[in-house]
Amino acid sequence: MIDKLKKAFQETADTLREQAAAFGEGAKEKGFQLIEEWLLIFPKLELYGLEVTSFALGVALSPSLDVELKGKHEDFSRERLEQILAETKSSAALTSVFQTIRTAYMLHRRTMANLNSPLIVKVRIRLSPEIKVYIGKPLVE
Repeated sequence: MIDKLKKAFQETADTLREQAAAFGEGAKEKGFQLIEEWLLIFPKLELYGLEVTSFALGVALSPSLDVELKGKHEDFSRERLEQILAETKSSAALTSVFQTIRTAYMLHRRTMANLNSPLIVKVRIRLSPEIKVYIGKPLVE
């Protein structure tokens, strides 16, 4: 009886390991596909005045790409951001970056704080992309 239970547990564990490996490979493949798509976006962001200043690739079960871009506040006035958003509405990636910049500026204005330079946009590409906008250089990263 104990041998039958051990065998059943071993077979279940083997099946779970195989499923986890298959899921891991699928996640890795999807992650690299997403990174490939974003590699086409960064040159377009540079055309709008956001210079790539840092680039890092993390390879794991779910790969990630961390890219930092730097820009000038004067290149992203309210009017200019609205114009950029109208120009980029066909690209979800570009739209998400510029909407995040616009929202960061709107929230920053509500604080009545000084507009410190530079404008920093950090994009982390993974299965769930993340975009952060810094106004001024963060002291803690």
